[in-house]
Amino acid sequence: MDRRKFVQQSMLGVAAVGAAACGSNSDGDSTADGGAPAVHTQKSVTWRLASSFPRSLDTIYGSAEVLAERLEAMSEGRFRLRCYPAGEIVPADRVMDAAQQGTVQIGHTASYYFIGKNPALAFDCCVPFGLTARQQTAWLVEGGGLDLMRSLFADFNLTTFPAGNTGSQMGGWFRREINTAADLQGLRMRIPGLGGEVMSRLGVTVQMFAGGEIYPALERGAIDATEWVGPYDDEKLGFHKVAKYYYYPGWWEPGPSLSYQVNLDAWGKLPKAYQEMFTTAASESATVMQARYDQRNPAALSRLLTQGVELRPFSDDLLRAARSASLDMQEEQAAADPTYRKIYETWKSVRRDAYRWFGTAELAYARFAFEEEGK
Repeated sequence: MDRRKFVQQSMLGVAAVGAAACGSNSDGDSTADGGAPAVHTQKSVTWRLASSFPRSLDTIYGSAEVLAERLEAMSEGRFRLRCYPAGEIVPADRVMDAAQQGTVQIGHTASYYFIGKNPALAFDCCVPFGLTARQQTAWLVEGGGLDLMRSLFADFNLTTFPAGNTGSQMGGWFRREINTAADLQGLRMRIPGLGGEVMSRLGVTVQMFAGGEIYPALERGAIDATEWVGPYDDEKLGFHKVAKYYYYPGWWEPGPSLSYQVNLDAWGKLPKAYQEMFTTAASESATVMQARYDQRNPAALSRLLTQGVELRPFSDDLLRAARSASLDMQEEQAAADPTYRKIYETWKSVRRDAYRWFGTAELAYARFAFEEEGK
């Protein structure tokens, strides 16, 4: 298969919102051929998906469940997807390798976990002081971002489909107060991606743990702080039981997009009708995931605030220091790597225009309406 040609021809489908459930966890192999496009003439296909997330996080892991349910329904049971949470086939940080090597057909993950392979992979998810959820989706789907990312992923024998966005994230849980940028010195924090690189530049000792490993590390004092997503997931993970201070905003993840990283060899063998089903189902699962977070986070925050949690904003001093370090990091990466520079320059132009528009109508409305409602 000509992978570059695939990158140019790929497109996203549009679908409605639905609910989800994964198939069983038994092994399965693809048995598809390149036959006629009508679903009833196709042979059965069974793919495996390895996720970087635990099953207990029903919102973030749940996007894979939506994908599985919709594929099975649209194909009348002929295209099945079996989903495996982090650790069942491979650890969370090996999901991209598993998809690249064909151990599974799909990796369900956040691409910034794998910036060690190429820092530009972060743009598939998010970068510090980057795009909000709507802006990220607009860039990927309509602004040429997905074509740029698929060109990069082709080097790893993969293509990528957006799998959902968490929306703006919180700044995380801290065992002690953080009043200024100077208070970050010596802090031990779990934080991935380029946000972790920025924190390191600000004096933080950065560590990485998978979702299910964070609470024990925070409880026993192996780390002083952690970020994850937002109130709904954070409450499930129990961080409020071992860390009192809940900071915002998560400037390193203003709109992180998850991904289905699909093995290109497997994709090339998939009948065209099933490719269209997958594209549509992936788009639907992305819509469902963000809607669930937007619906569930407000109530979860209210619950957390009744349990002694202290909600704190990061100081302007800290935000300015972080933004400066982030811009320096991005410019250094762009100067050192032509691939990063190509994506970064396009992305930066989109961000500039998006900030101007959203900073006009949406920000003015939010400043008035949100503040008035809170009085």
